Amino acid sequence: MIEVTLYSRTDCHLCEQARLELDGMQSEVPHRLVIVDVNSDPVLQKEFGFNIPVIKVGPYKLQAPIEHQDLLITLKAAQHRETQIAEIDSAIAAGTSSFPDSWTKSDGFTYWLSRHYLAIFNIFIFVYFALPFLAPVLMRMGVVTPATWIYKGYSAVCHELAFRSWFLFGEQAAYPRQSAQVEGLVTYGNATGMDENDLWAAREYRGNDQIGYKVALCERDVAIYGGIFLFGVTFAITKRKLRALHWLLWIMIGLMPIGLDGLSQLISQPPLLLIGYRESTPLLRSITGFLFGFITAWFGYPYVEESMRENFRVLDNKRKRLIGHLSYK
Repeated sequence: MIEVTLYSRTDCHLCEQARLELDGMQSEVPHRLVIVDVNSDPVLQKEFGFNIPVIKVGPYKLQAPIEHQDLLITLKAAQHRETQIAEIDSAIAAGTSSFPDSWTKSDGFTYWLSRHYLAIFNIFIFVYFALPFLAPVLMRMGVVTPATWIYKGYSAVCHELAFRSWFLFGEQAAYPRQSAQVEGLVTYGNATGMDENDLWAAREYRGNDQIGYKVALCERDVAIYGGIFLFGVTFAITKRKLRALHWLLWIMIGLMPIGLDGLSQLISQPPLLLIGYRESTPLLRSITGFLFGFITAWFGYPYVEESMRENFRVLDNKRKRLIGHLSYK
């Protein structure tokens, strides 16, 4: 029988409704219900906040609002999973399993990955984030060819427009368009003498010793991947215990700001010109990009963690069974 945990609190109408829904499903999906009052534990209060009720069953989790159909599907999936695991365990114990009875290279890799995936993610994001800053360093040193490789490589994933990018070793950190109306900064056109509407030239422009050299990712992308990396480090420091952010917060804090800033800029400029012309600023691009990266990672990484924990649990059980079987022999 599966075990279902309902995280609730007193005087919660949705919590009571979830309990009644679970009671009504007992005949179809038998289960043992454990009700936990989050107000009884400060840790649970901090973990769940107002995101209740929350229902956990095996590796599955549902948060308010909980629909009847979603709950039924989740319970049946957990029931089916428990049945399959029990059948596999019985077959292995009886020696009748058709599953491999050896530890394969794939098992070893997946077992290792489930324990070290976060370090791999963080290293990859750091390298991806840091390489664009290496390009201007190399340009400053006169090592042009490797810097060119970096610029060309990142141009496949980023527009690299000079008036929307950071610069190192120059008089300013950024050279925005005049239309951005950023006080205190020399504009891209005035600094370079180039046409601010020539997008191809802005894409290809990399700088000089006076202006500085362009970072190979735009301001917004730098902020996005910086946010992802910062959350990855935070997730590691907190020992991967942070819960996934509610999807509504992800939309409101992560998606909406970057969507409004980027979309309004896009539809205001040629060829669309659907609203009054606007050009975002380095500060806005950085804030919205960082929020998107950090909040998206907060939304996604905990789900990856749940999956990796499940993989580790299954493979660790298999490893222990194989060790026990060899010891028995």
